[in-house]
Amino acid sequence: MPLLRTFCLAGLLAAGAAPAFAATEGPSYGPELQGFQYPYPVQHFRFQSQGKSLHMGYMDIPASGTANGRSVVLLHGKNFCGATWEGSIKALSDAGYRVIAPDQIGFCTSSKPDSYQYSFQQLAINTHQLLEKLGIQKVTLLGHSTGGMLATRYALLYPEQTEQLALVNPIGLEDWKALGVPYRSVDQWYERELQVSADGIRSYERDTYYAGHWKPEYERWVQMLAGMNKGPGHTQVAWNSALIYDMIFTQPVYYEFKDLQVPTLLLIGTSDTTAIGKDLAPPAVKAKIGHYAVLGKQVAKLIPRATLVEFPGLGHAPQMEEPAQFHKALLQGLDHL
Repeated sequence: MPLLRTFCLAGLLAAGAAPAFAATEGPSYGPELQGFQYPYPVQHFRFQSQGKSLHMGYMDIPASGTANGRSVVLLHGKNFCGATWEGSIKALSDAGYRVIAPDQIGFCTSSKPDSYQYSFQQLAINTHQLLEKLGIQKVTLLGHSTGGMLATRYALLYPEQTEQLALVNPIGLEDWKALGVPYRSVDQWYERELQVSADGIRSYERDTYYAGHWKPEYERWVQMLAGMNKGPGHTQVAWNSALIYDMIFTQPVYYEFKDLQVPTLLLIGTSDTTAIGKDLAPPAVKAKIGHYAVLGKQVAKLIPRATLVEFPGLGHAPQMEEPAQFHKALLQGLDHL
């Protein structure tokens, strides 16, 4: 994190301000989620990128059912980690798939460099290098939320290595800045991310991810994020988060959906209202963005080989909200693509 921001934060503390990360409720985790239990063993892929020595945490789970010889790579969303794929990992492994679930650079168990030129191309290259190291030649990509933007970019960069593409409520189905959402600078994102709290995360996830509903099992994922954001590396976590939000807002994949060459399964919870920067948008703009019941159908027409599966009434994370319904549709969809 830049030195200037360290001094600014120190000034706040000296002035007696009480930033959100000082809250004592719930667990506290390290900047690479040290202390949080993943559902499967985490390994680390060490590599060089942009002159830095970095590592990506990842889980590599073999087929527990009769192996079908296929590999699925799970690409998590912005406020998610490889661990949040727990239910999908089991469903896919039971169905015979080898499952790779990485944490991208800047997220969860992976490196959070002080400076990094984030791009979806760079994250795709990092992921491709991991798969090369694991000896995996062809994959099915399953991307959720921001991971859907990354999966799209990966399939565009590596069409020969991508067998299938499955996108779960991907963001980037519209270009928010072109639609009039104001730009928020990296510094503004950083200040916003310093204020992240468990209460704020819970409220947002209930309304957006789960269509206003809440189950006790969701709380683990709230504490995962909140614990990392108030832990000893909170400024490092917030700075990388700010850089990543800027990447999401300024690097749309929307205009390239038409160029996808691979069979693509769109899995859409229709009650999702996610739109980056929506809180800054004027009322007229806010009213017309984030309507997944419309966006799913529109993008299915843009992608040449798309199959749309809708989950009426479900939100941004159907794989977590109604896992049995979701995984049945996913496995059927992958078999028929």
